[in-house]
Amino acid sequence: MKLVNVGFGNVVNADRIVAVVSPEAAPVKRIVQLAKDNGTAIDATCGRKTRSVIVCDSGHVVLSSLRTESLCGKTEDNE
Repeated sequence: MKLVNVGFGNVVNADRIVAVVSPEAAPVKRIVQLAKDNGTAIDATCGRKTRSVIVCDSGHVVLSSLRTESLCGKTEDNE
């Protein structure tokens, strides 16, 4: 199992990540809102601005304060 640091000591299983996207687009905002409503959103921002959204194959949505480029670099380093 490979773990990716998503900020502030929080980690996500890299094998379960489907997409890492920017939270600015309207469809992504809808995905985040639906996940919050369904209880499948995990807020790993520690009160900071959400800079990336991680979509997992389990249907969970992880909010991170790290930039999308930073997270993608971390997942590539683990391979």
